[in-house]
Amino acid sequence: MQSIDLESLETMEIQSALDPARRVRVAFPISSASGTAASASVYFELEPGAHVGVHTDSAEEFLIVLEGSGEGLVGDEVARVEAGQVVAVPALVRHDITNVGTGPLRVFGTFAGSTVVSTFEEPLEEDGAQVFVIGAPMPIMLPLAAPPAVAG
Repeated sequence: MQSIDLESLETMEIQSALDPARRVRVAFPISSASGTAASASVYFELEPGAHVGVHTDSAEEFLIVLEGSGEGLVGDEVARVEAGQVVAVPALVRHDITNVGTGPLRVFGTFAGSTVVSTFEEPLEEDGAQVFVIGAPMPIMLPLAAPPAVAG
């Protein structure tokens, strides 16, 4: 049986050099890398004013707000989210969440796929990674290539 203790989960700190408000402590405790066949999970914490970064995921995602309050973006919709609420994010729909409260925002999420490709609209640093693969046997982070020039 796979189980995780969210109170003692080891997270990694990710901070953007280009957007000081884009900083998150995150972990991906369950995925194909840990042996699941059809689901994965994410846990993250945001300090007041911080946000994850606008991105899409290759799989549908449910985000469960455990603590705090935030402002969620899903597609073109923006709404307040509070502890105890669940947000459904369809696959390949742009989304983000910002902590608008005074304390930490803690969120646990599940994906409808054991390996998930997340593509961020902005890199973490100049020419940095924008594509992240969750559940890969080793960390995969790639920049998006510049579109080819069109001859004309």
